[in-house]
Amino acid sequence: MCKKLTLEGSKMCITKEFEQKVYAGRCVARDEALLLAEEPLEELTAAANRIRETMCGNRFDMCTIINGKCGRCSEDCKYCAQSVHYHTNCQQAYPLLATEVLLEGARRNQEQGVLRYSIVTSGRRLSDEEVEQACGSIREIRRQTGIDVCVSFGLLAEEQFRKLKDAGASRVHCNLETSRAYFPKVCTTHTYDEKIETLRAAMSAGLSVCSGGIMGLGETMEDRIDMALTLRDLGVKSVPVNMLNPIEGTPYENNRILTNDELCRIVALFRFIIPDGDIRLAGGRGLVGDKGAKCFESGANAAISGDMLTTAGITVATDHALVRGLGYEVRK
Repeated sequence: MCKKLTLEGSKMCITKEFEQKVYAGRCVARDEALLLAEEPLEELTAAANRIRETMCGNRFDMCTIINGKCGRCSEDCKYCAQSVHYHTNCQQAYPLLATEVLLEGARRNQEQGVLRYSIVTSGRRLSDEEVEQACGSIREIRRQTGIDVCVSFGLLAEEQFRKLKDAGASRVHCNLETSRAYFPKVCTTHTYDEKIETLRAAMSAGLSVCSGGIMGLGETMEDRIDMALTLRDLGVKSVPVNMLNPIEGTPYENNRILTNDELCRIVALFRFIIPDGDIRLAGGRGLVGDKGAKCFESGANAAISGDMLTTAGITVATDHALVRGLGYEVRK
């Protein structure tokens, strides 16, 4: 049963009380989010879905990614198959893809009705030379297709982001991954503050930002909430929610895979915390049997479609059919 709070002589369900608080334009606080995390799942997800409908309507934001530069990453993120610190089955490694290859992918995705095409590269950051090469590719993509371009190029500086914006990029992706408190247990080769500085540099350059995290790294619900609160404070409106797909050879190879119910609870809480954002199901969605359908009725309203960086995903056509069947209109 839903817990009750006494409010001016009456009693109201916690979930409904905080739902009304969202509609009134007030932020859900940390202690309130922790209370919500203990509420019955059906009540929580139903409320989150109503918030999504009220704040965002039935629009659905779909993007795809391409592995623009693969392998030999110097960073030690414990979940990643591409890190040089671990011995995984990801043997493939190649430099920044040529313009022709990136353009072909952009064309294919535009033809499938994808709104945004994200180029993701391995490594701490692209070099100045690689940024110039990427700018040339983005110009050609924008000239020939018009599809929106997102970049995930690591810990770049504002000047580099300005060049990418001038070339036609519209969004930068840089995940926080988890809370500030838990991050040192996930990665030691760069800091949480460097992640935040990257997001701020991108915003200062006039780019929108996309940032979220990976669930199932061993973090607590408090860590997940703290990450979402940090994203809200930064003004992030596109929040990828990845579920860890344990990779053999990484330190997290034996981590437990989260259940669909756990993922739905996380998505619902993020909707309460960032009510007008795009809560985006991302990597690991294929591990849940319904391809994310239940989450799309629990507050999520966006997805990364197609293959992920080193793991298989869900096809764009399958996703289009899925979300339209749930009553969404896919943005184009």
